[in-house]
Amino acid sequence: MRGILQSSTSYTIALSFFVALGGFLMGFDASVISGVVGFVENEFNLTDWQLGWVVSSLTLSATIAMLCAGPLSDYFGRRVILQSTAFLFAISAFLSAWAPSFEWLVIARMIGGLGVGGALIIAPVYIAEISPPHLRGRLVSLNQLNIVIGISLAFFSNYLILGYADNTTKFSTFDINFSAWRVMLAVEFIPALFYFIVLFYIPESPRWLALKGDLEQARQILEKTTGKEASTHDLADIQPWQNPFAWIANWKKLFSPSMRKVLMIGIVIGITQQATGINAVFFYAPMIFEQTGVSTNSAFLQAVAVGVVNLVFTIIAIALIDRLGRRILLNVGLAGIVISMFVLSYGFYSASYQLSEKSAAEITEQFKLPLDKPLSNEKFESDLDFKSMLNNSLGKEDAKKIQRDAINASININTTLILFGILGFVACFAVSLGPVMWVLLSEIFPNHSRGAAISLVGLLNSSASFGVQLVFPWQLNSLGNATAFLIFGSVALIGLVFVFFKLPETKNKSLEQLEKQLVQS
Repeated sequence: MRGILQSSTSYTIALSFFVALGGFLMGFDASVISGVVGFVENEFNLTDWQLGWVVSSLTLSATIAMLCAGPLSDYFGRRVILQSTAFLFAISAFLSAWAPSFEWLVIARMIGGLGVGGALIIAPVYIAEISPPHLRGRLVSLNQLNIVIGISLAFFSNYLILGYADNTTKFSTFDINFSAWRVMLAVEFIPALFYFIVLFYIPESPRWLALKGDLEQARQILEKTTGKEASTHDLADIQPWQNPFAWIANWKKLFSPSMRKVLMIGIVIGITQQATGINAVFFYAPMIFEQTGVSTNSAFLQAVAVGVVNLVFTIIAIALIDRLGRRILLNVGLAGIVISMFVLSYGFYSASYQLSEKSAAEITEQFKLPLDKPLSNEKFESDLDFKSMLNNSLGKEDAKKIQRDAINASININTTLILFGILGFVACFAVSLGPVMWVLLSEIFPNHSRGAAISLVGLLNSSASFGVQLVFPWQLNSLGNATAFLIFGSVALIGLVFVFFKLPETKNKSLEQLEKQLVQS
């Protein structure tokens, strides 16, 4: 591996790609749960809040990891932290696949979350620190590209495993669903092991080495990644940092008046990225599609389409980010997100639900459920009213068992409009907030506080993601589909206004030039 990298004319690109495999694992680990939620909900008889915990527990521990990853990487180095994340991904995959209970699964997912938090913070930092200015946007975006590849492959892997379980006797020795969801979670162990091995052949970040005073080794690595002339210039701008407790001072500098502007930009962009609902779509994609009346297999297939669109538009973003700049992509993407979310809200608001007597009889007979009172064949104009009727007729526990089948049999909705809205949202996110946020965060903060600053913004970003994931099942059942997507669209609109008036352009500038421009003296 080392020989291949050192002899390559694309040394920097190769390093960036291999480090960005942490993003692949993050994307896979995060979105593989989308195929699992329906199975574990029945397997462990989960409430809405427990289901939210299964999904969001990974993000909760990722939030903690993000807070610690930056300072730890400032002390121990970027590579050591990345190796730790690979190990955590592998352990999480193994334990999740063997989870005998809801509590075990949550703990296993939280172990994976520690890996997610570390990889999400440190991989883009490492790539930014080895990249020349004219390539930095695209190379840092490789991490986001790998995230979306991981998301896409998780959707596709879930679809294949579900189809295999449905069409062979392989899993029929036990409960089909029981075995299928465990296989979905176990698949991640293989790429996690590969990533762990690859990281032994990756050099340490040259800027971290320079900050620690090892200028000679830093120079050697920078000459390979940015060229001899650029490396000399970069090293002249980096002040060696040898105090092992300097990270404490860096946290203090982070909240100084000079950092107010960049900190505000980082925080607003970081929260907006998650509060627009991207992980509600990624982590609950099959559940959302089932709300439109399609079958489970069709819902999984449409989730694959979400992954493909995400991948295609992330590639487009990488091609454009150093040409058009970060600001244009964010403005266009956020405008598209607002439109897409409002389209989704309108689509669900326009839906109606009417269950025929024949369908009601077939469903209750299939599930062998006694009726407290007959299921109404009245036409309902909202999903909340329809679900309320089911609860009143069957009781909450039994109503939950048949809810998907009842919606399939009763709903009248423009499924094309809903699919267009979701795919449009994913496309606009992938070309803007997805890759651009992490590029911005790796650029706008000064060298001395970059680890601490990205950890803080990552903490807030992950907290917003945790809240979205935890609340979303309750949100659908308590506020309704239309209101849920209307809220996401409103957040995107606020973010669009901020970006339009407050965000400067950062393309084609060195990290040191950006520090002089954005950090007030």
